[in-house]
Amino acid sequence: MSSQPQINPKKQQELQLQYTNFKNTLQQLAQKIGDLEQEAEEHKLVIETLDPLPKERKCFRMVNGVLVERTVQDVLPSLKTNSDGLKQVLEEMLKQYKSKQGELDSWKKKNNIQVVQP
Repeated sequence: MSSQPQINPKKQQELQLQYTNFKNTLQQLAQKIGDLEQEAEEHKLVIETLDPLPKERKCFRMVNGVLVERTVQDVLPSLKTNSDGLKQVLEEMLKQYKSKQGELDSWKKKNNIQVVQP
């Protein structure tokens, strides 16, 4: 005999669905965070490469799928602006992830959920 009370199958299915939704949301956020981190790292590398170069040196930049000729002086400020924007978005995404993780933890505690790994 089981010492735990039996849960209504419909309620169990509902809880399982909620848990799956939480996990999917967290996984999507983690994927977006990873993508943003990669893009921010690429911006950082390009900025580090262009910084020591002469400002009038020719460089190329992809704009909406078109390769455009510019100078380092033209490209560097917009790269730095984009990099700063990526960092801000990344911080927000991390806050969302932590918040969602906290929601999941409190939901598991509230519903007395224990995850069993197969």
